[in-house]
Amino acid sequence: MNPPSFRATVTALAAGQLVCWAALYYTFSSFVLPMQRAFSWSKPQMMGAFTLGLAVWGAATYAVGAAIDRGRGRAVMSWGAVLAGAGFVIWSRVDSLPRLYVAWAVLGASMAMTLYEPAFNVLTKRFPEKYREGITALTLVGGFASTLSFPAAAWLLSLFDWRGALAVIGAVLALLIAPLHAWALRGTPLVHRAATKHDVADDTTLHEALREPAFWLLTATFTLYSFAAAALWAHVMPAFAAKGLSEAQALAVVVWFGPAQVAGRLAYLGFGRWLSARSLGLMVLGGLPISLAIFALADQMAALLVFALLFGVANGLVTIVRGSLVPEYFGREHVGRISGAMSGITLLARASAPLATAWLLLALSGYRDMLLVLSATGVAAVIAFGFAKKPVR
Repeated sequence: MNPPSFRATVTALAAGQLVCWAALYYTFSSFVLPMQRAFSWSKPQMMGAFTLGLAVWGAATYAVGAAIDRGRGRAVMSWGAVLAGAGFVIWSRVDSLPRLYVAWAVLGASMAMTLYEPAFNVLTKRFPEKYREGITALTLVGGFASTLSFPAAAWLLSLFDWRGALAVIGAVLALLIAPLHAWALRGTPLVHRAATKHDVADDTTLHEALREPAFWLLTATFTLYSFAAAALWAHVMPAFAAKGLSEAQALAVVVWFGPAQVAGRLAYLGFGRWLSARSLGLMVLGGLPISLAIFALADQMAALLVFALLFGVANGLVTIVRGSLVPEYFGREHVGRISGAMSGITLLARASAPLATAWLLLALSGYRDMLLVLSATGVAAVIAFGFAKKPVR
């Protein structure tokens, strides 16, 4: 049986990304209050489970990338969705805090097997001439995950109790998304077979990449970026409150994050072919420190809307930049291992950011200073990226 076409593969994986991101990354907050009512656990106790999931995600990325490099991308993404379903079933049956942490350790492993990175790596290997187009399509569809997640969770909670709602999400992942991944990634496209000899002979191994300054500079770039962005997501609403703005005013600003993110990806889909990943990266990474500085210093709604639009566009495009740069700098054959090693450090920084900045806030005079520190972190990311020149192979 012939493997699916590029378009069919991307369409199926995009649907999988939409559901997996909606379930695994965004759903947690919808179940915090129902669980708190059921068990009287504190928010920090429950947030610790999500933090553990993010940490396991980061720790597992290298092993997942290595498996994809060995040609097991279909198994990784299919069983990853099955594992995600199992994690939700475990979550639906928790009766103690340790069991909640066990559920999120399982879900963290499934994140590493399903969310963006493995899909990017599989597309890069299967369609080496079209991978940037495929990555853009996946991120474009994935950008609607938060739009899907919150209404879907509210609808399920209106039909079932929180345990039943979690069980339904688990069933969707295991019974619909896992077979979809298995179907999309069956067989080996001819284009991959034609490119394999070139890749094996010329592309950088992980061992070689670790000796390249570009690897460490890119890792520093995306670690710093992820830390600053994750810190903002964790503190954005209290930061608005510190400015004296109401929750309604804050929501009127943050509601533009999603549309700006999708608009940036659409613009790239239409015009990005004329930009190198490096040129795009310099523009995108520069948007983070500028947007954070605006947020730190501005009080007027017009300026805060500029912050939301600039941050949304940058946040939407940075995923495309990162997914495109690794194969462009180091080749495609070992993209899973190289990307996984880089992602592990980046994701651990993302997991630590909310707590680290909460401690930082105690040493500063308020959110204005904290946001300026995060803006400076973004500047450091741009500088690191500027020095990360493509290795000569």
